[in-house]
Amino acid sequence: MPPRQRAGFEAAYTRCLNTGLRANPPPKPSGKRGRPKQTPARNLLDRLVMHRAAVLAFLYDFAVPFDNNQAERDLRMLKVKHKVSGCFRSPQGAAHFCRIRGYISTLRKQGYSILDGLTSVFAGQPYTPRL
Repeated sequence: MPPRQRAGFEAAYTRCLNTGLRANPPPKPSGKRGRPKQTPARNLLDRLVMHRAAVLAFLYDFAVPFDNNQAERDLRMLKVKHKVSGCFRSPQGAAHFCRIRGYISTLRKQGYSILDGLTSVFAGQPYTPRL
């Protein structure tokens, strides 16, 4: 991305944060001990300010995904399995399920064929994903 265009996005991000901070001022001291409770909106704004570099990381490196949907997709199958069967029969069964799902997810993320990966496992020569 050209530096000028990136600077425009950064400026727009700053304007949005400043608008939000003006609309959600910090709470006034209540006279009680400890920090005064903030609103959820103010908490979010504080996090967006504090983690600015992480939020805008996709502007500097196009390999960084814009959202975290992949993480949510990785957890979805576990939740669906739990919802359908109610629970795992044993902790060992849950561990096996998570191990298999993690392996399949890693194969998918690295562009490796899932069928070839599972075939290699049963052939005794499992594909070892890159770290």
